[in-house]
Amino acid sequence: MLGDGGWNMAGLRSHRHDYPPRLFAALGQLSEELGREMYLVGGTVRDWLLEIAPNDLDFTVDCDAVHCCRTLIRFLGGGTFVPLGAVEEDAGRVVWKGLTIDFSSFRQGAGTIEEDLCLRDFTINAMGLAFSAFVDEAMLLLPIDPLNGRQDLEEMILRACPHAFVSDPLRMLRGYRLWARFGFALEKKTLAAIREHASLLSRVSVERISYEMNLIMGSDRAHEVITGMAESGLLFLVIPQLQSGVGLEQPESHHLDVFYHSLAALGYMEKILAEPELFYPLCQEMLQEYLAQPGIREVLKWSALLHDLGKPPTRETSEDKGGRITFYNHDEVGRELVQHLGRELRWSNDRRDRTAALVGMHMHPFHLCNVRRKEGLSKKACLKLCRRAGEDLIGLFFLAMADSLAGKGEMKPEAMEEELDCLLCEVLKIYNKDIAPALSGPRFVTGNDLIHEFALQPGPYFSFILDQLQEAQVEGEVKSRDEALAWVRNALQRIEGPPG
Repeated sequence: MLGDGGWNMAGLRSHRHDYPPRLFAALGQLSEELGREMYLVGGTVRDWLLEIAPNDLDFTVDCDAVHCCRTLIRFLGGGTFVPLGAVEEDAGRVVWKGLTIDFSSFRQGAGTIEEDLCLRDFTINAMGLAFSAFVDEAMLLLPIDPLNGRQDLEEMILRACPHAFVSDPLRMLRGYRLWARFGFALEKKTLAAIREHASLLSRVSVERISYEMNLIMGSDRAHEVITGMAESGLLFLVIPQLQSGVGLEQPESHHLDVFYHSLAALGYMEKILAEPELFYPLCQEMLQEYLAQPGIREVLKWSALLHDLGKPPTRETSEDKGGRITFYNHDEVGRELVQHLGRELRWSNDRRDRTAALVGMHMHPFHLCNVRRKEGLSKKACLKLCRRAGEDLIGLFFLAMADSLAGKGEMKPEAMEEELDCLLCEVLKIYNKDIAPALSGPRFVTGNDLIHEFALQPGPYFSFILDQLQEAQVEGEVKSRDEALAWVRNALQRIEGPPG
């Protein structure tokens, strides 16, 4: 049951005073000129019943929705019109002072508001309010509710409207998105309908699918909802590359197959994002600053779910080592697969590149833990890690922590999570104490110097030499321009040609 937060099964208070008076004055003028009823519908009514203030208003009218938009702009004395839907659809949006007011005509030939509401996606979105009643503060507001959406809202149930998924298969994904937002459960018949009609999702554009998936990943229930999508099979229609990890056995450091390990890593990533200081208590100062970046939480959750995407194509069994299972180079293969998936899902370049880079680097902290155990952490190793991870150094350690927590096999190294915490703390300490000061000033030697002082031709070789010089500078081997030029001269004598 919902809490006390304003729930009223008998009626609904007017929210008109939550919006600028000028807006409702203009809407009143529109209603008078139209001469027919306008209805507030869908998510607007649902959110009001939940005592959530929506930033937009959704209206439906029997016809002339675009005309309503343009007339409202005239009465407001401003605003922007945005067409919605396909060309043949009568729907539009008015954007005014940060608010959006959408209008649509009754859908699919519906003749009444009740018929129109029954053609929507879920019962909790299939409620309406007559605008004439809404503006009359003396009237008790009784939502028009042909499918008992108020009861489903109170019981926190997501029930599909009749034939919802056949009319628009994207609504199956929208159901999971509503689950992610509100924590409501999909009822049994709706889940059965999703399984029955899942293949229809192929008719939906990639852009619409990607939009819903990113909203799910941006929620605090991504692991719970993605797990539900896997159980219904819908997840594997959106990301078929994940299915090959189902049942794929791993070495004894893991207790789960590849797919369910990835799913568990997503769950742990959500816990880390909620309370990062519990997992990295030794260096918590920089954590929140990193997480304040727009979109970074979605990138980290995608990287957790996809971090082992390269395991199925790289799995081998070494007979000479007692049948040991290996996944050599799975991180780099995973990087390429994530790049490809990101292009398929029309991700932004930033999201695609950062997610792929994290997947491609996710083994580095573990390798560095092994090195640190045996011989300590060198400034050079620290520099290489920081240089490759760039702005996502902390994100890389979040991913490593999620990966480690998701593996609970008998052969897992002891105290791995504590090692990762100590390693990140030491990396940051070395970076701030030794690396950042050494790199803060101008380079002792530049690409121009390599051309004019050493007659080298520009190319990838430049980066190799300059990176090696930078490592020598951080290690304290080079402290001036003269020493840097001498170092390059000696390096060119040692190296016969560009690295392969």
